[in-house]
Amino acid sequence: MAQASQIGDIKYAEEYILNGRGNKLFTCCWVPVNQEPKALIFICHGYAMECSITMNSTATRLANSGFACYGIDYEGHGKSEGLDAYITNFDDLVDDCSTHFSNLCEREENKGKMRYLLGESMGGAVALLLHRMKGDYWDGAILVAPMCKIADELKPHPVVISILNQLSRIIPTWKIVPTKDIVDVAFKMPEVRAQVRANKYCYKGRPRLKTGQELLRVCIDLEQNLQEVALPFIVLHGEDDKVTDPGVSQQLYNVASSEDKTLKLYEGMWHGLLYGEPPENIEIVFRDIINWIEERVSMGNSRLERELKQAHDDFKNKI
Repeated sequence: MAQASQIGDIKYAEEYILNGRGNKLFTCCWVPVNQEPKALIFICHGYAMECSITMNSTATRLANSGFACYGIDYEGHGKSEGLDAYITNFDDLVDDCSTHFSNLCEREENKGKMRYLLGESMGGAVALLLHRMKGDYWDGAILVAPMCKIADELKPHPVVISILNQLSRIIPTWKIVPTKDIVDVAFKMPEVRAQVRANKYCYKGRPRLKTGQELLRVCIDLEQNLQEVALPFIVLHGEDDKVTDPGVSQQLYNVASSEDKTLKLYEGMWHGLLYGEPPENIEIVFRDIINWIEERVSMGNSRLERELKQAHDDFKNKI
């Protein structure tokens, strides 16, 4: 049963859906009520985080700028079912997002609207893998401190990784991956750290063995295949990020096949660009994001016109 409310000029709604493995997943949306949405933005949150609280300020800003925003808590994250922060197979997580986001795009009120992915940290990896699954389906991606490589400061020694990989076959759910407190190194503002720690839907323990193995596997895969990225994107990264590697965002910009690509590196900023920085820094980041989306929404044909043209061309080729 969906629950909805209106806050100012934004309609907020929550709903649970079932994934293919029978688990209930929490979903939510922020939609402007006094205007037709300019475009659709699909939020992919970070590891151990969730959508309705930690991504609320982000989605509210974007909805107030005229965009409909949709979020989902991954299995084992936030308000969704599953063992806390346990990822048995990263591909399952991506499949869940793909199914839900695609269903939303097919709703009557959303047909023809441009589709953008917004991925923060691990969510950046999710966004890139969604693009890999359905190449031309997405009109662009906003990649915020994307997890294409875990920062060396957080990564265990190679010998430790080898031992942990062997243990993950025996005790995959154990929370024994040695790492720094990510909350301390991700968010610059002390009050934001306190909010994240007080949020019962955010996971604060050590990474589970299988989860750590999956995150490392995905990072290696993405880093080795950055040239396959072909959709329009803007990648934003703090130069002082100690969680994900800003150097790989630079590498993504350099080698991606995309004709339309933008890189923003912010001096002195940390990992949590969307809500962990001082207000003046957050304003800079959102100005860059919103300007980038609006420029592309205003360019050329709408998605509906392009889809109709493609259908017409396909029909002509058949006769």
